[in-house]
Amino acid sequence: MNKHLLILLLSVFTLNLPLNAREIHVAVNGNDKNDGSVLNPFRTINHAAQLAMPGDIITVHGGVYREQIIPPRGGISENERITYRAAKGEKVEIKGSEIIKGWQKLDNDCWVVKIPNSFFGNFNPYKDIIRGDWFWPTPKERIYHTGAVYLNGDWLMEAQKKEEVTAKTDEKNPLWWTETDSATTTIWAQFRNTDPNQQTVEINVRQTVFYPDKPFINFISISGFILQHAATNWAPPTAEQKGLIGTNWSRGWIIENNIVQYSKCVGIALGKHGDAYDNKDSESALGYVGTINRALAFGWNKGTVGGHIVRNNTVAYCEQAGIVGSMGCAFSIISGNTIHDIHVRRLFTGAEMAGIKFHGAVDVQINNNHIYNVNMGIWLDWMAQGAQLNNNLMHDNLLDIFLEVDHGPMLISNNILLSPISLLMNSSGAAFAHNLFGGRTDVISYDSRLTPLHLPHSTFIKAMHDNPSGDVRFYNNIFADKGDVSQYSKALLPVLFDGNLFTKGSKRPQADSMENKFGELSESGKEKFKNASQETAVERNSVIKQDFDTDIKLIIDSVAVYLEINFYKDWVLQQQRKIVNSTIMGKAVIPDLPFENADGTQIKIITDYFGKLRYMNYPSPGPFEIIKSGRQKIKVW
Repeated sequence: MNKHLLILLLSVFTLNLPLNAREIHVAVNGNDKNDGSVLNPFRTINHAAQLAMPGDIITVHGGVYREQIIPPRGGISENERITYRAAKGEKVEIKGSEIIKGWQKLDNDCWVVKIPNSFFGNFNPYKDIIRGDWFWPTPKERIYHTGAVYLNGDWLMEAQKKEEVTAKTDEKNPLWWTETDSATTTIWAQFRNTDPNQQTVEINVRQTVFYPDKPFINFISISGFILQHAATNWAPPTAEQKGLIGTNWSRGWIIENNIVQYSKCVGIALGKHGDAYDNKDSESALGYVGTINRALAFGWNKGTVGGHIVRNNTVAYCEQAGIVGSMGCAFSIISGNTIHDIHVRRLFTGAEMAGIKFHGAVDVQINNNHIYNVNMGIWLDWMAQGAQLNNNLMHDNLLDIFLEVDHGPMLISNNILLSPISLLMNSSGAAFAHNLFGGRTDVISYDSRLTPLHLPHSTFIKAMHDNPSGDVRFYNNIFADKGDVSQYSKALLPVLFDGNLFTKGSKRPQADSMENKFGELSESGKEKFKNASQETAVERNSVIKQDFDTDIKLIIDSVAVYLEINFYKDWVLQQQRKIVNSTIMGKAVIPDLPFENADGTQIKIITDYFGKLRYMNYPSPGPFEIIKSGRQKIKVW
């Protein structure tokens, strides 16, 4: 056999690619009239995207690419996907912004620039207003644009009125303002003690960076890029969800090893397709049910939509959500990501802000992520059935986990939850095992919204049900510092605590009086709750050491995160805990479904936060196997 043909065949076999697959090269010194070979690369990624066929790899070489990539097609299977990757060892940035010069100085460190509208083409972010279901401007009449201004990589914030920019400089949070007419876009911006013409000043120009303009562009991989600066709009669950990078109702994407940052609203979108009903009379539970029914009619099922892998990315500086997904997130794995600085400026508000905000998280796995400095870490809203949240580190958030109007089953295990509120529960059908709770648990007693439950491991709706509190079980957790679960002293459905450890500052599920809290209530729902009785929580096999101070501290340096905590080895032996498994957890009451893995296999929590095997006869409480007493310094990220 010809030597060169043998090498080609061996390469194809090793990469598991079809014989006609090719590698297309892109470089900043290339030309789109070239052939795309390594010696004659293309200039733009989007040009390569238009030519790539299933099995092809697009390798992008070092440099800054200012463009919007709109892939016209994807792969046809897991093994015949289209791959976009940064060349090994090379820094590749893809930006939705352009550099702007020609700034003129006014008073008070304010500068102004005039840009012809033709510069923006068909999309002008300084005319495009943030809007959508569940978006609430602050104050109500305020206008927000999807544009942004960046100085040397960091963004300025949009002012509420022009005078805030021109009258004086905001030293901590510099501002910008925009006005447009039929021909010109004018931007005023504060550059304190800086000549913007001598620095790198960029503005949002493109709505997305990587996003197909039609659904069902499947099996795409994106790896190794820095993707930033997108004029994304609000992404509610009832409308098309565009992110800086997004899948647009597709299947089988792999988004890995990227930095995704500085999106006006959303970083990564795994969500809903667009249709004629987007943001039209759908801001209600009934409206979202209509959205779900249309999604089912448009292919929401395991073989068609979802099943994405989002791993080992850093997602930051987004004002709505780091990762969002309405239904299109189903059957996906979100793993190994660092998500931080989401919705921290609080410019606007609404009901869709979180590090990860999913609707329809059917069989979704959210594992081994580090989420901090966001408003809410993980928010699973509607239809989180079969979802698992395992081995995540969350801290310095307002709230770590919010489960809203889900019926389960859901498993939350081996997590480190250190924010002031560890958990907000407006759901049933959940199991919490081997977590470290450093903050309180807030409980909604009843929500009368009727929300779906599905057939096992499926998107197809079995029934609708309201949302009573309870049907939760807590196994082998540590409640420390401000780990307060007293609001679960009573609930409408059973509550079980088994094998948990309570240390200094924690509160057990016991309360003389408990104030009921409510979600959305209809008139009939109010009457139903009035006639309902609440069950007292069952607590057994607890280790109560409320005179023992764990003294939790988190130490963050440039390369790692460490947890300092006091442990006592004998905690392990003071109760003979059981390995938590599907049999012990039983069934979620409302859907009448067992706690099991997405493939139908039994759950056995036999490893800890680090993946180390637990002691089968005496598993430790909390996320780590405790092997010695005293002060511990544990590298947790």
